[in-house]
Amino acid sequence: MSTFDQATAERMLADVFAPWIQALELSIESLNPEGAVLRMPFSERLCRDNGVICGQALMSLADTAMVFAVSSAGGTYRPMTTVDQTMHFLRPAASADVLAEARVVRLGRTMAFGSVTLTTAGDSRPVAIAQLAYALLPDSK
Repeated sequence: MSTFDQATAERMLADVFAPWIQALELSIESLNPEGAVLRMPFSERLCRDNGVICGQALMSLADTAMVFAVSSAGGTYRPMTTVDQTMHFLRPAASADVLAEARVVRLGRTMAFGSVTLTTAGDSRPVAIAQLAYALLPDSK
């Protein structure tokens, strides 16, 4: 098993994800064998007409954070695809960066399961919580 470190994760952010995910300008705050924390900086371009960050951006952040959590738990990036994502929005996020704390609940041979808690910077109250499942795919290389 190789080491999945900060430098590897940052390269992965640039090489693996679609340009519109890269446009979210996510940063990796921390990685450990249980999960990952990503930050999405606040931007007006992510807001609905009422100044609240849109759910689509929050769901994308949660999904992306979980890919890093699964990779960190497994020690390497492995191709995977989301097979289920359930998101509960608890309160609005506005005018603040959003942090996604992703934790692996179970990492198997062909499936991974996890949970993500979203908070705004400086406020530990959850903005949203998500449960996710991934099919782990064979490496095509």
